Amino acid sequence: MQFMGRKSKRERTQAIEGYVALSPWMFGFLFFYAIPILASLYLSFTQWTLVGSAKWIGFENYIRMFTRDPVFIDAATATGFFVLYSLPFKLILGLMLALLLNMKLPGMNYFRTIFFLPAVISGVAVSLMWIWFLQPDTGVVNTLLRYVGISGPGWFWDINWALPSVAMMSIWKVGGAAIIYLAGLQNIPAHLYEAAAIDGASKWQQFWRITLPLLTPVLLFQLIIEMIDAFKIFTEAFVITQGGPLNRTYFFLYYFYEEAFRNFNMGYASALAIFLLIVIMSATALVKWWSNRWVYYEN
Repeated sequence: MQFMGRKSKRERTQAIEGYVALSPWMFGFLFFYAIPILASLYLSFTQWTLVGSAKWIGFENYIRMFTRDPVFIDAATATGFFVLYSLPFKLILGLMLALLLNMKLPGMNYFRTIFFLPAVISGVAVSLMWIWFLQPDTGVVNTLLRYVGISGPGWFWDINWALPSVAMMSIWKVGGAAIIYLAGLQNIPAHLYEAAAIDGASKWQQFWRITLPLLTPVLLFQLIIEMIDAFKIFTEAFVITQGGPLNRTYFFLYYFYEEAFRNFNMGYASALAIFLLIVIMSATALVKWWSNRWVYYEN
């Protein structure tokens, strides 16, 4: 009995230590995520302009969103097309870059650092750099194209090229995804490739039969993270296009910013935020359900 008492006391001590260790994250989640989400949910049913008290109006913000707001359709369409344009390229190019960075060549660590650096550079600085690159008249890209007799497009300032230009710009940070892929590649046991080589499997067969199946958990992680990041695009529209031309890059978070901090319509902005949260959660749940068909876990 005395032994059991000491054991129970030790377990209580370990539990307390565990909760103390978790408390910074728990308080951070509570004050920076849970409470703001609940506050936004409440405000989405109100009319509030940051002055005075919020007025309860029920589902009026949501009715306006789905039935009387053409800008909402433009923002949802622009964001959806951006996700479809950028996500496949970032996933595929990130994997291809990781395969190159996984090669055993001299100085490869320096190349890994170089390709990872764009992922940690400020989004505003990157946006300004791309304005310099893609400016129609004096930009670097169009100047080089004129040297070979090609008239470059208007890029961010052309209604047909604005959205593809922003999607192309997002590939700049593909080095961050490549590093995560690289960690997954280096976690694949080398003896599997040795056995496959003895059996006569080509490099292409080894990729499809060994590398890709064992890398599917990393692919799932990257798919979810990159998808959420694509839905939250904001900086490019804020710095470069201001939603133009003709709302082609009027992304959802930029629309939220306009309603909340320029029009001071916090109730409607909260409804937009809740809608985006539901879309992201639904898309993530759908991807997770779909992953049961193609993700392979070794154990």
